[in-house]
Amino acid sequence: MTTNGTDSTKIPAISNPLAEKPSEIASNINYHAKFTPHFSPFKFQPEQAYYATADSVRDRLIQQWNETYEHYHKVDPKQTYYLSMEYLQGRALTNAIGNLNLQDAYADALNKLGHDLENIREQEKDAALGNGGLGRLASCFLDSMATLNLPAWGYGLRYRYGLFKQRITKEGQEETAEDWLEKFSPWEVVRHDVVFPVTFFGHVEVTPEGSRKLVGGEVIQALAYDVPIPGYKTKNTNSLRLWDAKAVAQDFDLFQFNDGQYESAAQLHSTAQQICAVLYPGDATENGKLLRLKQQFFLCSASLQDIMARFKERRDEGSWNWSDFPTKVAVQLNDTHPTLAIPELMRLLMDVEGLGWDEAWDITTKTIAYTNHTVLPEALEKWSQVVMKKLLPRHMEIIEEIDKRFMAMVSSTRSDLESKLSSLRILDNNPQKPVVRMANMCVVSAHTVNGVAQLHSDILKAELFVDYVSIWPTKFQNKTNGITPRRWLRFCSPELSSIITKWLKTDEWVTNLDLLVKLREFADNMELQAEWASAKMANKRRLADYVLQVTGLTIDPDSLFDIQVKRIHEYKRQLMNILYAVYRYKKLKEMSPEERAKTTARTIMIGGKAFATYTNAKRIVKLVNDVGAVVNSDPEVNNYLKVVFVPNYNVSVAEMLIPGSELSQHISTAGMEASGTSNMKFSLNGCLIIGTLDGANVEIREEIGEDNFFLFGATADEVPKLRKDRENGLFKPDPRFEESKEFIRSGAFGSYDYNPLLDSLEGNTGYGRGDYFLVGHDFASYMDAQAKVDEAYKDKKKWLRMSILSTAGSGKFSSDRTIAQYAKEIWNIKACPVP
Repeated sequence: MTTNGTDSTKIPAISNPLAEKPSEIASNINYHAKFTPHFSPFKFQPEQAYYATADSVRDRLIQQWNETYEHYHKVDPKQTYYLSMEYLQGRALTNAIGNLNLQDAYADALNKLGHDLENIREQEKDAALGNGGLGRLASCFLDSMATLNLPAWGYGLRYRYGLFKQRITKEGQEETAEDWLEKFSPWEVVRHDVVFPVTFFGHVEVTPEGSRKLVGGEVIQALAYDVPIPGYKTKNTNSLRLWDAKAVAQDFDLFQFNDGQYESAAQLHSTAQQICAVLYPGDATENGKLLRLKQQFFLCSASLQDIMARFKERRDEGSWNWSDFPTKVAVQLNDTHPTLAIPELMRLLMDVEGLGWDEAWDITTKTIAYTNHTVLPEALEKWSQVVMKKLLPRHMEIIEEIDKRFMAMVSSTRSDLESKLSSLRILDNNPQKPVVRMANMCVVSAHTVNGVAQLHSDILKAELFVDYVSIWPTKFQNKTNGITPRRWLRFCSPELSSIITKWLKTDEWVTNLDLLVKLREFADNMELQAEWASAKMANKRRLADYVLQVTGLTIDPDSLFDIQVKRIHEYKRQLMNILYAVYRYKKLKEMSPEERAKTTARTIMIGGKAFATYTNAKRIVKLVNDVGAVVNSDPEVNNYLKVVFVPNYNVSVAEMLIPGSELSQHISTAGMEASGTSNMKFSLNGCLIIGTLDGANVEIREEIGEDNFFLFGATADEVPKLRKDRENGLFKPDPRFEESKEFIRSGAFGSYDYNPLLDSLEGNTGYGRGDYFLVGHDFASYMDAQAKVDEAYKDKKKWLRMSILSTAGSGKFSSDRTIAQYAKEIWNIKACPVP
């Protein structure tokens, strides 16, 4: 097999699954290229080399995996099962060899085979199993669970086409299906013996004994695919179990097929394929709503059947009781998407295992905990009772009973809450639109409810869930989110990592991030500052190369790299960022060449996906691109300002952008962002933040020091009054805000009609008007903060000091800290290290 001018046949193809030396690893890779073939023989181009390398790494992971599960089986500890509709894993190769501490060995092995690790890494497509912060948080948590040797599993769905792949054209954003499974993923292992039936529709029958059972309906099989999750420098390798939906051979109607009725012959197969086709299918139609609810139930039912089967398998015959279940099992619901785990666990305990209501309820409420991720009303799920009753008739009965018993409990113990019962109960029986309130069901049923940043948890307790707090004062906790320092610093910024290790005289910070605080004593050291600056410049150059590759634009690494990357949403206020860019461009145009030369050159980069049916978000994407097209081709200005939209933002793109960033924008309306985690990633990488007092920004600013954070905007407690003032016509816009909008309306950036987007900022009230997210109110203080950024960047020594202090203050934001708190304070599980 020839490759890049090297004859890889000189390396013997010998199986060596646990190889650690480069020559042995090279032989093992060659063995897989030859004996685990996925392609035609005699080819060993980068793509073939990537799959063979992944197979080689997988050998080692499978060995550790098996040892981990054997150990858990023997010790039988309490385990956590984390249920999430999303996981944003990113690429697995660099992470796996990094966590296995085999990075250099694999780099050398690939060189022997005529390949380069960097190039091979680029062959891997990101697993398309998530969308934004919710999914990435779940993936950081899995990394920390394994690194802390905690017995824990992740459960999710195996989406074939993900959310979508974003392409940018003259029309704006275009969505195409993700192709991560077009060939296959070498990181997953299908478990053909782990299959559970999941039933939709059907009807409820009463048995002669008086119990209730679901009968008939549509039965889809859930098949398990496992992805190994290795911990950092530990043997423990946990699992992310992803369910795929399939129908069995007997569901294929051969008679109909031979009669030419091809589609109806394979009806159930086609239905099964829809369940795991796409993440968050459009729910504007009745069918869309049904499919989303199907997905949620499919995840919950398959996962709980699996958890209960494992629990039963591990008990000795005759010597256990279902009441032991919560002493061995903790289930965490990541947001409201897996809420149906509550009625499903009740159904399985009562209808399948024969328990009575009280015992089943006791077990369920001791097992399940709930993480709330939002205070946005549209994100607090409410499902139509009609749809729920149709798809899950037995579960609807159980939900009605939970609701009835909750109301009876409140009526008998808290007569003062009687008037509020209609908003506290699970069922909203509004005759126009009766719904099931999923967040209410979670709060009523879970033993613990947590928010994800101190401000967010305070808002939950003081506003959203205030009356529940008076019923269950100890039920509510805060668990400030975190990020894994492995992927988000150690692996994505090797130069900066080496400098940190050198100055701290240890690399233990990778698993004990609080050690970063010791960098504070060197913040003014000229030598550290010089090394820091050169590491940042190396990352900026790498990013500039990437931007050239994906957009064709040349950007100047000596300019200030200013980045905002996150889902496109009006509350995240990308619109404010681009309005500022428009104003900056207009002022640069009005300056003399001498005046321009005195300004701080800036490259503004914005990236993120707009949900396919979210019209205003898609208009924002188009506006960023239209502004960029004009600014970047204007020879008078483009040495001082560039505006770049980075397409198809995902984990791998983030790993390029974050280390190369110097200023990062986290500018949501205060009180709207539960936490945010990209703010932590930027901060950890020595990037300064311009932001509001929202989500985890509050805690980041506390940790890194107020002087190292560019603060602006209204506070969360001021927002309601400002909205009221706006309604009453008391808002006076800043002239710069008006100037920026008028410049867009003038057609300076093309003929597209941006009035519908800009109209959302106009008027005082009305649907889609009245500037609900306070862009106009915060614009003036945002402009002032941006002026401070320009000033600070001119003083390189001061900027470097702030950058070092930003990294030094980021220790709190490790997901290791977050997960250790969940383990101790919510799940009650302990480390179970493989010997």
